[in-house]
Amino acid sequence: MSIEPATFDARTHKALADTALRKTLRDVTAVILDSRAAGLARLPHSDDWRDHARRIRAHTLSRLDHYVDQFVDAVESKGGQVFYAGTASDAVSYIRDLAIAKRVKLVAKSKSMVTEEIELNKGLESAGVRVVETDLGEYIVQLAQDRPSHIVMPIMHMTRHQVADLFKQKLGATDEEVADIPEMTQLARRVLRQEFINADMGISGCNFAVAETGSITTCTNEGNGRLCTTMPRIHVAVVGIERIVPTVHDLGVMLNVLARSSTGQNLTVYSNIVNGARGAGTERAEGDGPDEFHVVLVDNGRTAVLGSERAEILYCIRCGACLNTCPVFQQIGGHAYGAVYPGPIGAVLTPSLQGLEHFNDLPQASSLCGACKDVCPVRIDIPRMLLSLRATSVDTGRSPAWVGLGIHALRWVSTRPALFRLAGAAAARATRLLARDNWITKMPGHLSAWTKTRDFPALATTSFQERWQAKRRGAR
Repeated sequence: MSIEPATFDARTHKALADTALRKTLRDVTAVILDSRAAGLARLPHSDDWRDHARRIRAHTLSRLDHYVDQFVDAVESKGGQVFYAGTASDAVSYIRDLAIAKRVKLVAKSKSMVTEEIELNKGLESAGVRVVETDLGEYIVQLAQDRPSHIVMPIMHMTRHQVADLFKQKLGATDEEVADIPEMTQLARRVLRQEFINADMGISGCNFAVAETGSITTCTNEGNGRLCTTMPRIHVAVVGIERIVPTVHDLGVMLNVLARSSTGQNLTVYSNIVNGARGAGTERAEGDGPDEFHVVLVDNGRTAVLGSERAEILYCIRCGACLNTCPVFQQIGGHAYGAVYPGPIGAVLTPSLQGLEHFNDLPQASSLCGACKDVCPVRIDIPRMLLSLRATSVDTGRSPAWVGLGIHALRWVSTRPALFRLAGAAAARATRLLARDNWITKMPGHLSAWTKTRDFPALATTSFQERWQAKRRGAR
């Protein structure tokens, strides 16, 4: 996973200075959150569905080795081939070598965050294989030589006018062909249709893999995923090992909460269940689908996370709801995070998979308001894990010196009651001197970042302990 060259601070300031981006983020996320609320309202006892979905994820990950083995056996029984990739480079090497061996010239690719994570396109292109993203948003990102800014809506950061200009520049589109969104969509369909026909290999991600049947499920709203998995002679599904569910019944539960949490739909328009290659068994000899079916199971740090206190982050079903509700994401967007997975989920998943040394700032990009946990369809406790990562940053000396010193000083004072009371009284007097009408409008040093955008309340002259003791004395 590549790292953006600029610092997180620099990327954040750039995003905050882009008023058009911030307005777009606020407008789009507001609409999506309203749709989510309406979608869940249409599902009777939706909280019970979410609780059940969480139990499925918890159970599956507690026995992941068993369900991975069951899934592999089921895929292979249908003529498919499974490769377990311990690292991103292992996954890319397998797919690249397969493409070379099969003389693949063109790959039609469906939307997949895990292929973004392992930088699959770069690996295939280095071998002379042309890769075409076929999800409309991903196709636009590819044309712009950009990267997705949202795990569900890749071009949330772009306006239709920017897309129109891009189509003119890259596709030679006329004014009529980019006059409105339907016209631009039709143009993209005409261009991509030939790519589907000519592709030698189709590559897809996987929303859920079913252990009992060896099935791959993809959820899209465009139909491109269906074309990528059935038209080319080779289909490669790239699957994070955590995306497994035990049974088809469990799949039904997950699909019910996924679309509603993501876009507010009852179900995505195309919920495809793929079961191996054509000809895998006499009943399929005359059926549709690819001649070969390959599944690449990607670990890339997931096993290590599974054994840590942040294992719960692997419950994620990539609905994007936590991004949409996060007040930080609503202000800075996805690119500011500098990694494939943005928002609250990325602030935990990215440093957990890739290490804190490069992504130490991400856990700090949160107000800890808890909105992400409230909207999560499987109730992942993201705030708890953000605090865990922040504590690790302090303990390992990766946080800024002033933060580490401040935390250690607070710990030392807090464990000495008399000193704590004295420090509290001193802080109350100091803030009163700085305050005007009980509010501080300008704080010194690093604390000034707070008062650049909001006022800070002066501390009370009487502490809670003093008020409590006075209350007890009065009660006597």
